[in-house]
Amino acid sequence: MGGRTLSGLLTGVVLVLLVLLQSTQSVYIQYQGFQVQLDSVKKLRDLERQSVLSPRLQAQSLLPTPCYHPALPRDLQPICTSREAASIFKALKTIANTNCELCVNVACTGCL
Repeated sequence: MGGRTLSGLLTGVVLVLLVLLQSTQSVYIQYQGFQVQLDSVKKLRDLERQSVLSPRLQAQSLLPTPCYHPALPRDLQPICTSREAASIFKALKTIANTNCELCVNVACTGCL
């Protein structure tokens, strides 16, 4: 009977580990040499809604508004060094909206 209990316990532990492993896998978007997490692009949308710059400063700025936000995810920060940062952010948001989690878009990897 002790063998059954141990076997059941091991099965439970394996199931928990599989669920944890699956939840830690991230969906990535690869675009113009940048690889970012889908979750980061979703956070980008929120940051744009919380604009930290005045409209006047935004008009004078060379970088997109999210580049000035201290909460910009680390994997998006290198995009701010690109001259095409605004268009890259726009493209990433478009890709994220096209069922990236289902791997419908070829730019998405790591989907289930």
